[in-house]
Amino acid sequence: MILKLIYITFFISFFGCFAQNVSLHNSYFKSYNDKITASVYYLDTSNSFQIASGQDSQTYVNLIPNRREQIGFTINYKIVDITIGFAPKFLSQNKGDSHSKNFNFNTRFYYKKWMQSFTFINQKGFYISDDNIIAQLPNMRTTKIGGSTAYIFNDKFSFKTLVSQNEWQTKSSGSFIPSFSFYYTNLDLNTPDSSPGDLYVFTLAPAYFYNFVISDRVLIGAGLALGGGLNVIDKETSALYQADFNLKLAYNKDRFFGFASLNTVSFAQDEKVDPRLNDNIATVKLSVGYRFDPPKKVKEVYDNVNKKIGL
Repeated sequence: MILKLIYITFFISFFGCFAQNVSLHNSYFKSYNDKITASVYYLDTSNSFQIASGQDSQTYVNLIPNRREQIGFTINYKIVDITIGFAPKFLSQNKGDSHSKNFNFNTRFYYKKWMQSFTFINQKGFYISDDNIIAQLPNMRTTKIGGSTAYIFNDKFSFKTLVSQNEWQTKSSGSFIPSFSFYYTNLDLNTPDSSPGDLYVFTLAPAYFYNFVISDRVLIGAGLALGGGLNVIDKETSALYQADFNLKLAYNKDRFFGFASLNTVSFAQDEKVDPRLNDNIATVKLSVGYRFDPPKKVKEVYDNVNKKIGL
């Protein structure tokens, strides 16, 4: 079932956004769309959960994955943006035994002023943390599948500068960018007195993003989204609130680049729901990369696919 959801979401995103490759050329940003952009990265990321219960006196329990730190690589070419990361045990923040896992797959596709993202997160091995105890849940598993669809209103704003490195903002600019998000999460504590739970999240979040160009080679990008929607847990529906924050400091040359970024996505249920299960995705990322001309064979394959689908 999980694999079917991955394939369905991936191909809807792929063919829906592969229909046309349109670049907006103006003096506000520079495109590296004709280059392959390859990078390696280190990041501290996790999909953690917070259980809150008790209407009068709140009790909070944090469920934090054992594996948080990752290393990985990203490839961008044309409208394709693929990231794969792994969480090896030797990194200092990765706790638990060798059976703990954290695997992330992210991709984005662009069509005119639309952006479609897809996320897959598979985690095993958590620990409970509150004011009094820290206890291991070595068999707990979570699998998250989903993504968001966003529309970029301002032609002068480069969203790709903020989320990837195959464009570079050359003049400061910002844009209103609303997005619709959908995520499915399967959470299984794998304890004798528990059963797997299915979580569905649907949200609409207005957002504003801005790239502040400090010099030809340095910029700061930031974005904030606040929204709401519905949360469905085992057929129980409740109101949900979403808060996203993005911050990026980047250095860029035509070939070499580097950046540091912070991204958070938080989903919180209505306070009237008891117990509540809040969902948080946080990522701190450091990356360096290089751009180069695509091999002739890769360019030929890409161009042939474009012709066959009527570009």
